[in-house]
Amino acid sequence: MQLSRDELIQAYRKMATIRAFEERLHDIIATGEVAGFTHLYCGQEAVAVGVCEHLAIEDKIVSTHRGHGHCLAKGCDVTGMMKEIWGSREGLCKGKGGSMHIADIDKGMLGANGIVGAGAPIAVGAAMSCKLDGEGRVAITFSGDGACNQGTTFEAMNMAVVTKAPCIFVFENNHYSEHTGFEYAVGTQKDIASRAEAFGMKVWRADGCDFFAVHDTMREILEYVRAGNGPAAVEFDTERFYGHFEGDPQNYRGEGELDRIRDTRDCLKIFRQKVTEAGLLDEAVIDELNEAAEADVDAAVEASRAADRPTAEDVLTDVYVEY
Repeated sequence: MQLSRDELIQAYRKMATIRAFEERLHDIIATGEVAGFTHLYCGQEAVAVGVCEHLAIEDKIVSTHRGHGHCLAKGCDVTGMMKEIWGSREGLCKGKGGSMHIADIDKGMLGANGIVGAGAPIAVGAAMSCKLDGEGRVAITFSGDGACNQGTTFEAMNMAVVTKAPCIFVFENNHYSEHTGFEYAVGTQKDIASRAEAFGMKVWRADGCDFFAVHDTMREILEYVRAGNGPAAVEFDTERFYGHFEGDPQNYRGEGELDRIRDTRDCLKIFRQKVTEAGLLDEAVIDELNEAAEADVDAAVEASRAADRPTAEDVLTDVYVEY
């Protein structure tokens, strides 16, 4: 399906914003200005945006410890997210979630999760709620190749099939579960999608470094799931440009591996090449979108530096949910 010029601009702008957000954090974290573990999403932007461009606010997503890209793709505020990572009480979760637990329920973003595989059961619960509502909404759980080995993911896939919940399991295979290669850690070795298929759901596979492949594949999946056919799963083959966490020396990488994937598997470069060669957008437009994204992130950083810090009294708030 051919996207309009405005749709192409919107999609690239979101990918560029994620890239600028993560690259800026990479630089800042190295100075010690931001504390805590941070897991960057650079390299995987096409998956988050290619998936979420199809979603309405009422559709739900559940993220992972590598969740900034999912949040931004679902529409979470750039400045609110940056303030959250800074630990400010002005952040999306009042500074209590931090990098690995950002959530924005109003945007349908049910939260990132520091426990590998823990998002899948949450998404199935949300999907069952969507089914009961009867409005054709879906819930999506993002996870990596590491989560495909977790019992929580297996149980969630089985329950989704049994209940015919409109849940979509999105596996982002970036080839490394923390520091362990996919080929070593996953018994099927060839792919992850076949594991989901074994539970009785329909599966797809696509290139996660190509926004258009992700976008087209997700359109098919959503048509299938929204039609009442139950859950589905997809495996997107992608890459991460930085370590498992900030400070990871990445000694497990092969010689020249990072240079190779940045040169040949960068989803932003692939998008630029495809749209410019097809005459859909020109180089100047792409450059302007990159500059605008960087300006937004710069403004978010400055606002975060000036934002209010938590008080001692804040530790006693938001302990219990109030209905």
